[in-house]
Amino acid sequence: MTPSNSTNHARFALRDITVTWFAAIQWLGFMFANTVVIPLSIGSAFHLSSTAVSGAMARSFIITGLACLLQGLIGHGLPLMEGQSGFWWGLILSLANIGIASGTPLHVVGGSMESGMVIGGIIIVLCGVFGLHRVLNRLFTPVVMAVLLLLLASQLVDIFFQGMLDVQPNGVLNPGVAGLSVCVAILVAVLTLFGRGLLSNFSILIGIALGWVAYALLIHTASTAVVPNWADIRQTFVWGAPAWNAGIVTATVLTALINTTNTIATLRAAEPLFGHTVSDAQYRRSFVLTGLYTAVSGPLSLVPYAPYTSSIGFLRTTRILTRAPYFLAAGMFVVLGLIPALSGFFSRLPISIGDAVLIIAYFQLFGAALQSIEGLRFNFKTIFRIAPATLIGLAILSTPAHTFSSLPGFAQSICANGMLVGILLAVILENVVPWKRLDAQVSES
Repeated sequence: MTPSNSTNHARFALRDITVTWFAAIQWLGFMFANTVVIPLSIGSAFHLSSTAVSGAMARSFIITGLACLLQGLIGHGLPLMEGQSGFWWGLILSLANIGIASGTPLHVVGGSMESGMVIGGIIIVLCGVFGLHRVLNRLFTPVVMAVLLLLLASQLVDIFFQGMLDVQPNGVLNPGVAGLSVCVAILVAVLTLFGRGLLSNFSILIGIALGWVAYALLIHTASTAVVPNWADIRQTFVWGAPAWNAGIVTATVLTALINTTNTIATLRAAEPLFGHTVSDAQYRRSFVLTGLYTAVSGPLSLVPYAPYTSSIGFLRTTRILTRAPYFLAAGMFVVLGLIPALSGFFSRLPISIGDAVLIIAYFQLFGAALQSIEGLRFNFKTIFRIAPATLIGLAILSTPAHTFSSLPGFAQSICANGMLVGILLAVILENVVPWKRLDAQVSES
């Protein structure tokens, strides 16, 4: 090898290492922004102390990092974030609000959910062992997948939109924070659409970094650091001692089963992105690990886990599909949880900036939903195949939870969840109505 070739080789190697580390930091920002707001909102719902919330945040960092590492190494093997499920997150907040409205003590609500998580997690493990995903794959047609992705995107984008506008308890936005957040979101979108090379690949990281600096300089509102201590990190059953409210436990176990749709949706949406079919063994290993995380989430008082469908949006935005940055980020996330000073520092990231960046990545879920039904045609009859499930689900998502407070406890937990209703309705319509025959009738008329 000539000296010039050797120099070029070293230069390219250094560039690859640099790109890998920057991509890892970007992955870390994505994991952090998706995780940090969840313990804060759950702590508020259960009226937990600041120290209990800080411990839950550190536990979330540690378990999320480990979950990502294990899924990437011995699970499905793809660089897809395994994080605290938005589906579960919405249900837990809803059940806490329903408990307050019905007079059920929060420690009973929390303790019953913790019990249900353990049971549900064990069932998911068994589903993975015995290959239940094959049944789910048959039930979850492309139309059901499109409904799931549309409702998931709508639910989470709504949360992030309100976060980036810094909507106050009285329902009024904070103009300064909202203006900065909108600028950050536009910056990320412009870099994604028109940036070339690394500018486009690292649009999310650039948005987080510049947004954080701008927030510190312009808003002049320092967020309070949440510094955990080891006693709080080790604490278990924070929501309450294990309890048994039949309605809540049943709803929780059902949620655990429905949450497996996240695994199906994410792995199926990943196939065109990575250019190969996910194998039966990958599905089974992923189910087993997600079931274990769900069971462990009960005693640790954490929102249970699932492969993040939004990872597809993140990967489509960054277009960096290698696993090395993902593994580095997962390892760093564990370290953040294990070193209280570090997790305290990163807890200063303004939630509005994180939400502004994430909302652009989550737009990609809309594209994944459209991709699921690409090639299908709809007429005045077959539009009922997708419209009722999607629009009724969206209607419920926009309806206040207390609207359903007159229903029995179990019915409340089902009917007040727009995603759950939409997915169940889509599955029923797909597997009961003879859509091909209806389409043929219209074509012949």
